[in-house]
Amino acid sequence: MNKKFRFLPTLLLSVILILIILWPKIKPLLSSKGADGSMQGARGMMGQSRQLLNVSGLVIAPSQMSELISSTGTLRPDEEVELSFETSGKIVAINFTEGSRVRKGDLLAKINDRPLQAQLQKLLAQKKLIEEKEFRQKSLLDKDAISQESYDQVVTDLQTTEADINLINARISETELRAPFDGIIGLRYISEGGFANTSTKIARLVKISPIKVEFSISERYADQVKIGYPVTFKIDGSPGQFDATVYAVDPKVDITTRTIIIRALYPNRNEELKPGRFTTITLLLSKIDDAIAIPTEALIPEMEGEVVFVYKSGKASRSRVTTGLRTASEIQILSGINYGDTLLTSGILQLRQSLPVVLDTVVNKK
Repeated sequence: MNKKFRFLPTLLLSVILILIILWPKIKPLLSSKGADGSMQGARGMMGQSRQLLNVSGLVIAPSQMSELISSTGTLRPDEEVELSFETSGKIVAINFTEGSRVRKGDLLAKINDRPLQAQLQKLLAQKKLIEEKEFRQKSLLDKDAISQESYDQVVTDLQTTEADINLINARISETELRAPFDGIIGLRYISEGGFANTSTKIARLVKISPIKVEFSISERYADQVKIGYPVTFKIDGSPGQFDATVYAVDPKVDITTRTIIIRALYPNRNEELKPGRFTTITLLLSKIDDAIAIPTEALIPEMEGEVVFVYKSGKASRSRVTTGLRTASEIQILSGINYGDTLLTSGILQLRQSLPVVLDTVVNKK
């Protein structure tokens, strides 16, 4: 027995030392146990107060919504042509100044036509002789002095000569470069005395009043944009916006980009806009005057559809809605809420059906 209990004092002493060392850590735990009942009661009160969520509300009222689509485009001249001669030869005259305004039919440049003029004079002389011969033959035919065949031969010679004269006149006109329409002529690419052929570019002629606005839109809108449709566009560096009207819609959709090309006309009466400039286009596809429109952040997507929360008798009420037109910041609601309802717009992720809420801010939609 002595051997069995001889280590007991040492064991007790070790336990006492351990308790002395751990007492500062054990004491708070023992004191907290006694306060458990009161703490649970306090937590219950706090949990109840936390259920009152502070939220913001929006009173639904009729509003105007517009469906806009944006695109980019390029300004193009109403008419544009690279001027060149229809024949070859040496340029003997240039009658325009670079950057000047010309009228339709103005003579811009001339190729040497002396050989053609000489041929023309020869044919005109021959025509005069044949006309006199035809007059005499006609008198003889009336007196039965010659046969009808002889007279017909003279008439044929006259007609042939007139045809040759018309041909020479046509060839002479090919030596003249005339403006095909009113416009502004650009830079000159050849000088007087140079040799030109049908592929030689003389200058560029453009007409910029009116000016064309070319842009493309997605194929999904192809049936909505028709001839006469209004278009607004902006130019970098130019204040304000410009109004144009659609005058042509490409009948084919681009199979690579799945877009359709559209052209609109802007009067450009003061010729302030220049071809080639980049533009940003805006099209108004639809406009609703009495829509129920809500902020996009107030709509909650779910598997079964889309819902919103409205304020009713101090609590959040869940309502399933159907949507319509969508813009960057608003969504049209077709059913599910009505004018006068207070839509909850904040704390959306914390809202639950019949959750008590406190309205901090109420905004009347205008």
